[in-house]
Amino acid sequence: MAEQQGQAADDPVMTRIGQIAMLQHAGDREEAQQRFAALWEEIGPDADALHRCTLAHYMADTQQDPAEELRWDLLALEAADGLTAGSAATPRTSPAVRGFYPSLHLNLAADYARLGRPDTARDHLRAARAHIDALADDGHGHQVLGGIERLERELAAADGPAEGAPGSVGRPRAEGEAGGG
Repeated sequence: MAEQQGQAADDPVMTRIGQIAMLQHAGDREEAQQRFAALWEEIGPDADALHRCTLAHYMADTQQDPAEELRWDLLALEAADGLTAGSAATPRTSPAVRGFYPSLHLNLAADYARLGRPDTARDHLRAARAHIDALADDGHGHQVLGGIERLERELAAADGPAEGAPGSVGRPRAEGEAGGG
């Protein structure tokens, strides 16, 4: 996380994303959503994949509609995949990107669980677990791992006598963190 903060200081787009995220964390979700949307339009579809991944990750957190949240989380994963594929990877971003995957997959698992798709949620939890070695042994890493474990328990409990209805599973997102790392 400290590495990301250092990178943000040298990167005006990451700085702007961080400033907007501060609005969101202060409780101004609507204003943050509007500013994230404007920045998304400004940077465009050909922007640096790290910018798109981080911005889409935060934009997902501002959504009220679970389907829209899923759409933004999928965009974040797509951008992260673009980084790891080498198309936009640079020495400063490549190591950090691996740390995004546990959080990105946790967020997708939570989205699918809220949308009543527990099997797809479990697939993303498995993917999150497959990348946990990339998490730092810090507060963020513990938060993401805790979120994975909570959602696994909730999905297991929903497998009981009565399947959980859409929206019945909580949202263990790693909010406040850009992807991971």
